[in-house]
Amino acid sequence: MSIELHSNRLVLKELRAGDAEIFSDFLLRNKEFFRFSGPVYEKEYDSLEYHRRMLERSQTESLDGRHYKFGVYKNEDRSRIIGSVALSNIAMGNFRSCFLGYRIDERENSKGYATEAIKRVIEFAFLNLKLHRIEANIMPRNKTSIRVVENLGFTFEGESKKYLQINGVWEDHMHFVLLNRDIE
Repeated sequence: MSIELHSNRLVLKELRAGDAEIFSDFLLRNKEFFRFSGPVYEKEYDSLEYHRRMLERSQTESLDGRHYKFGVYKNEDRSRIIGSVALSNIAMGNFRSCFLGYRIDERENSKGYATEAIKRVIEFAFLNLKLHRIEANIMPRNKTSIRVVENLGFTFEGESKKYLQINGVWEDHMHFVLLNRDIE
């Protein structure tokens, strides 16, 4: 069963393989916009089957409690994804931590949807999953994304040089963290 979260203006639905078509539409219509913050696209990126396989992997990892990927929809339109929020590399035990990733449709930027969606996923992570720490790594030039995590209470912990390969180039990233105690 897929997890569904609600906020004031949004519905966040855990993505499954059956959502490949609608998720693929979101990614492909924003392909150029996301290019500056993502990996080099594989040849088959434009195919529906590629996105189905990616969501199947995500679904398997979700069943193991290692990964949750949510599609973001406006309350009034569940036929079109306007964003995604993911908790990945979830580690339990003494660590109880994960990484946060998110994307918002280019046409929906600067409307507060990212902040609203991430806030709801943070509540899920801390209250339902009982995580202690959420980490976000952001390129220094991505000022919009930095503002989002700062507005949500994340603390800057340092910069990692050549941290992730983005569009074929090893990019520095700023490391932000939110601890569960920060929202108590």
